[in-house]
Amino acid sequence: MSPSPFAHLDQQVLHADAHRVVVDKPPGLLSVPGRGEEKQDCAWARVAATWPDALIVHRLDQSTSGLIVFARGEAMQRALSDAFATRLVDKRYEAVVHGLIARDAFEIELPLIVDWPNRPRQKIDAERGKPSLTRVRVLHRDLAANTTRVELEPVTGRSHQLRVHLLAAGHPILGDALYAPPEVLARSPRLLLHARDLHLPAMLDAPPLTLHSPPAF
Repeated sequence: MSPSPFAHLDQQVLHADAHRVVVDKPPGLLSVPGRGEEKQDCAWARVAATWPDALIVHRLDQSTSGLIVFARGEAMQRALSDAFATRLVDKRYEAVVHGLIARDAFEIELPLIVDWPNRPRQKIDAERGKPSLTRVRVLHRDLAANTTRVELEPVTGRSHQLRVHLLAAGHPILGDALYAPPEVLARSPRLLLHARDLHLPAMLDAPPLTLHSPPAF
């Protein structure tokens, strides 16, 4: 196998087999290509440079870091896509948010829809939004900094779901350039949101896979 194209970017290939490639995406890198020549560099393109049969299954926001899986071949892409759609894939994120969250664990259930005049922003819309559910668990409260570290479980997988749900709960994520007010944005040079845990069920000839990537913040 040729040297990993991630080595010089502090980006790690955490797992690679005949069916799946899982990488730890750094913040600031697109998951998939965007429009325009300047947006062709992305996690998928770099993975495909070593594994040409790698195909996109899901994605992370450009500003979000953490675990992202690519399928090797169309059959595994279909199987993984179905697993994500039917919620057989377990995903956990970690974030640092503004303010001290009072409850130790709770759920945020608010319907989301794209905010078309302000794309790519999303918004809560009780009439037209798609059902969206996030489970929140407090990991640590920093009284001096007035922040809370949380574990997040997106039961549904809407675009920007975690960011909008936490904003709606009154606790925007530090460094969120799209949703945080200026004083919260200024507290971090990056979005403090990381895809930390990923569990894939057994499918086709691939065994189950559980991976963990601690956040760098």
